[in-house]
Amino acid sequence: MSQEYHVTSLVVHAAPAEVSQVEAKIRSLNGADIHAVTYEGKFVITLEGKTQKSILDNVEAINAFEGVLNSSLVYHQVEPIAE
Repeated sequence: MSQEYHVTSLVVHAAPAEVSQVEAKIRSLNGADIHAVTYEGKFVITLEGKTQKSILDNVEAINAFEGVLNSSLVYHQVEPIAE
């Protein structure tokens, strides 16, 4: 069974009053990195993982965070990892 490396980028829009709380929750996710955040509530995020399921689980978690208004997937790439 070959292993894979997944990376996804997304833009998340949060309510401005909830930026700090949403940022802390995103930072707590395994494989999540925040590359930019504005006071207006826009986040640029990458998610990395070994499976598509791990990526989708994190996207679902982000969408469920209180204060998140929406998220938009920008990019997804899968690369095989040589054994």
